[in-house]
Amino acid sequence: MNPIKGLYLICCLLVVQTSAGKDVDLDDIELPPGFSIEIYADVPNARSLALGDHGVVFVSNRRANSVYAVVPHGDANPRVIELATGLSTPNGIAYHEGDLYIAEINRILRFKDIAGRLNDKPVPEVLAIELPAERHHGWRYIGFGPDGKFYVSIGAPCNICDRGEEGFAQIIRMNPDGSQRETYAEGVRNSVGFTWHPVTGEFWFTDNGRDMMGDDIPPGELNHAPRQGLHFGFPYCHAGDIPDPEFGEGRNCRDYTPPAQKLDAHVAPLGVKFYTGNMFPPAYQGQIFVAEHGSWNRTKKIGYRISLVRLENGAPVDYEVFAEGWMKHEKVFGRPVDLLVLDDGSMLVSDDYADKIYRISYKK
Repeated sequence: MNPIKGLYLICCLLVVQTSAGKDVDLDDIELPPGFSIEIYADVPNARSLALGDHGVVFVSNRRANSVYAVVPHGDANPRVIELATGLSTPNGIAYHEGDLYIAEINRILRFKDIAGRLNDKPVPEVLAIELPAERHHGWRYIGFGPDGKFYVSIGAPCNICDRGEEGFAQIIRMNPDGSQRETYAEGVRNSVGFTWHPVTGEFWFTDNGRDMMGDDIPPGELNHAPRQGLHFGFPYCHAGDIPDPEFGEGRNCRDYTPPAQKLDAHVAPLGVKFYTGNMFPPAYQGQIFVAEHGSWNRTKKIGYRISLVRLENGAPVDYEVFAEGWMKHEKVFGRPVDLLVLDDGSMLVSDDYADKIYRISYKK
């Protein structure tokens, strides 16, 4: 093995293995005036979030290979129910027409009619959807679009490699039963968050830039794919205008789709959501929030925050920090993963480092 690549793999594994939950002082979290944050629930290794009926929130746990339901309980704290255990790196989670979908590395599980089976440790159905078994960037993100299609991310099994023809570095879509599978977007290194515009229904997703090019390049990406068939550059070009030193020779970056918004390098952008509620002020409605999980190999840490991308006429015009304080003076207290807007307009944030789900609300 190339020693640099070997070191890269070891570092990645260490990040996963040492991310034990920590106490978070919410007084350290800085938010715009009028906003507040509280602990909504304690959930081990809280990763992806999905909203079910009656306010039930489903949560994946990639570290302990479990899935949870967080059930509202009147004025008391929500109840946390462990739905399933012994899974294989479950990360992606989605709720669709009463069924819960969970993505392991190489297969998709469906729990039928989950609302009435929360306490039963239900046995899932394994869908006939073939996925690669490589573990590097193998944790999936999934979701159902306004077209009724089921979307699945398939990351590149490497820091940098050219394996697109094998079905990697793509976002695919299909019918909920796995039929009519097709590639929706290509050249996507490792997307662990996507969403759809609440009005136009157009597809947006985050993508994690490659490592080992220095502290400040390449930028992370917020991408916009209004139609099928776009190529976003990996592994040939990064962030629209940076040729890859290994695979970029003879390539023209203008042949690929640039990001809608460049994000700071190495922030590890994961969950992304349009704000669709009515609680936040008008200046935040219809805007994009991004959970930045945080760097692992940068000289000075960056990320560990929630950013806000403001849009005008459907295009990004500003990129700013919305919430920060999970990292101070190079010490990490939490790592935001995914976002979810609740029916009351508040926003949940999962944290796989502190083992928490937070609730951000607004009051004048």
